[in-house]
Amino acid sequence: MNASSLFTFDAVAAILAIPVVAATLLALMPGYKVTARVNVAASLLTLVAALCLFVTERPEPGRYLLVDDLNIVFIVLNTFVGFTTSLFSASYIAHELETGRLTPANLRFYHAMYQIMMFGMNLAFVSNNIGLMWVAVELATLTTVLMVGIYRTHEALEAAWKYFILGSVGIAFALFGTILVYLAAQPVVGEGYDAMVWTLLVERVADFDPALLNVAFIFLLLGYGTKVGLAPLHAWLPDAHAEGPTPISAVLSGLLLNVALYAVLRFKILLAASPEAISPGPLMMTMGLASLIFAAFMLYRRRDIKRMFAYSSIEHMGIIVFAFGLGGPLANFAGLLHMVMHSLTKSAIFFAVGHISQIKGTQRLSAIRGLTETHPVLGWGLVIGVAAIAGLPPMGVFMSEFLLVSSTFARQPLLAVPLVFGLLVAFGALLLRLTGVAFGQPRGSRKPADASYLPMYSHLVLVLIAGIYLPPPLVAWFQHIANLLR
Repeated sequence: MNASSLFTFDAVAAILAIPVVAATLLALMPGYKVTARVNVAASLLTLVAALCLFVTERPEPGRYLLVDDLNIVFIVLNTFVGFTTSLFSASYIAHELETGRLTPANLRFYHAMYQIMMFGMNLAFVSNNIGLMWVAVELATLTTVLMVGIYRTHEALEAAWKYFILGSVGIAFALFGTILVYLAAQPVVGEGYDAMVWTLLVERVADFDPALLNVAFIFLLLGYGTKVGLAPLHAWLPDAHAEGPTPISAVLSGLLLNVALYAVLRFKILLAASPEAISPGPLMMTMGLASLIFAAFMLYRRRDIKRMFAYSSIEHMGIIVFAFGLGGPLANFAGLLHMVMHSLTKSAIFFAVGHISQIKGTQRLSAIRGLTETHPVLGWGLVIGVAAIAGLPPMGVFMSEFLLVSSTFARQPLLAVPLVFGLLVAFGALLLRLTGVAFGQPRGSRKPADASYLPMYSHLVLVLIAGIYLPPPLVAWFQHIANLLR
């Protein structure tokens, strides 16, 4: 093994080990300020380890771990948003401690769970074993369940319980689908670990029983689709966003949904490599369009600002799943770009919403008015974020949606009609809500915001740059991944 390969193994080990070590330390440390700083430092170190994957030679895939072009996208995005969310969380959670909503013991638990959640998501991304990936997704889910209920109110516990029940149903479906893939592989690959190693499965999948693969993918799409938040499997998501701490809302929308999406994409690649198996595209396009149109209409009926943006997440995950279901180089490129832009934009929106709800003392849209006058930095940050997520140019979301609509018109023109219809309905709902919140007659508290603006505006700047200019190496990299996704 050469030095660069060893360094890559060390980078992967660091991506997994740093959150585990940090979680252990955070569970034992007293004092909010110390734990908040350790949480930020651990998240930064994990991001640095992830960036090292760009400059090192990749090792050969093992039985358990894999580093390739596809998962590096997810790992770097995951660790970057994890780091910026930890920065936002430091100021947000300090306010919760001051107001008595959380105790020092709660905060030790919160920060420890945050790092375990990051470990679970990172493990899911680097797993080369479909069983290990399932375990990692479940671990990330369970930690977020605990964090959603951390306020211990009736509403928060109910939201956590709903999330746990529906998530358990979804993960049970995903487990059954994983078992069926193992059973399909066993006669060809043999018993034991090899029948669960993804790279070996892709090489030999043409010889698998297509009937078992077909049934497996349906269960996997339903199971992991529950985690993605696809309609009609979405019921846990609005409650979890509304009742949990806002940093967890940012992580749920910006990161955890991507973990389940990654699992779906891995199995889509597997099924596409089998000439006799069903095409996964129509199933994904159907669920994606259904989620987009359903969530677009539901945006009009929301009265809670965090619930509204939760439905926006359902809408955009529907767009992403539709893009990957449509397939082809352009649609896959659009899906990858949209996933990155959505994660950055939606987490920035939740950063703004978290501080706004603390200032106003409420999440009700009717009680939040005139933010650009009372709190211009937060208010205009929210305006930019909503304009971006609604798909207005020159932001990066506009670019990805334009590419997707263009690809749909070229390949499936009839499907372009409901796609554009859903986008326009959601666009109208977001602008309708934004008008009053940002520019209406001011209501509620005018006290100054003790907020951290760097995470929010750093995300928005990146989204703006992506809408204007994408570096050629990034374009080439995404094009390569788009071709791998088929």
